[in-house]
Amino acid sequence: MDLESLTLLFWISAGAIVLLAGLVHGVFGLGFPLLATPFLAILIDIRSAVLITLLPTMTVNIVSILRGGRWSESIGRYWPLVVMIPIGTLAGTWLLVSVDPGPFRLLLAAIIVLHLAGERLRFVHVRWVRESPWLAYLVFGLAAGFTAGTVNVMVPLLVIFALEVGMTPLVMVQVFNLCFLVGKSVQVGAFAQVGLLTGPLALATIPLAAVAAAALLLGMHLRDRVEGEACQGWLRKVLAGMAVVLTVQFIAGVWPGRT
Repeated sequence: MDLESLTLLFWISAGAIVLLAGLVHGVFGLGFPLLATPFLAILIDIRSAVLITLLPTMTVNIVSILRGGRWSESIGRYWPLVVMIPIGTLAGTWLLVSVDPGPFRLLLAAIIVLHLAGERLRFVHVRWVRESPWLAYLVFGLAAGFTAGTVNVMVPLLVIFALEVGMTPLVMVQVFNLCFLVGKSVQVGAFAQVGLLTGPLALATIPLAAVAAAALLLGMHLRDRVEGEACQGWLRKVLAGMAVVLTVQFIAGVWPGRT
């Protein structure tokens, strides 16, 4: 990614995006990459969006994990899921750096739609998850890692698993954030290995990480004062709109960063 091609207006827009995504993550405990990635992907190619959000996402995940608790109920119980994530992430990252990232817009749009269908998923029972827990860890861990490696989003897949095994909201926040942190840590190494993650790029995203962390803490402070239902309704409309834009860009064959 050519840093010199990114204008001041882009960086200001990116700052506003991570600010909003950080606030949402702070209020609901999840959602930073789900909101930040498609917003950025409308402005630039998905590979660049994933690179730019690496440090901010990891920062948000670390702060979220440190502010949580009850580790024995979350990580102590669901650690096999976390172990599977890096394998899927490496596979997804390899694909992302090997092919044209443009078509991944359609995958990102599909993952957003899957997330928006979350309420209906509560009534869809994947019985084999309880009957074959180790197979479930393998399938959902690899699949979630793969989508995180390609389009920076894994929560919709993890939600299906979490609903089936009966995770509480607090456990979901802990497990999901750790899964994403582990996956992103592996992805940092993979991107650095192929020369896509450079020192100048990492330094350029430090201010975004600081904005994301500050917004996260503010969102956590406002958590009990925000009307959750109203905010979720607004966010669903925003995500639906982004899914439409990404799909149109894919169908039209026009996307930022296309060569």
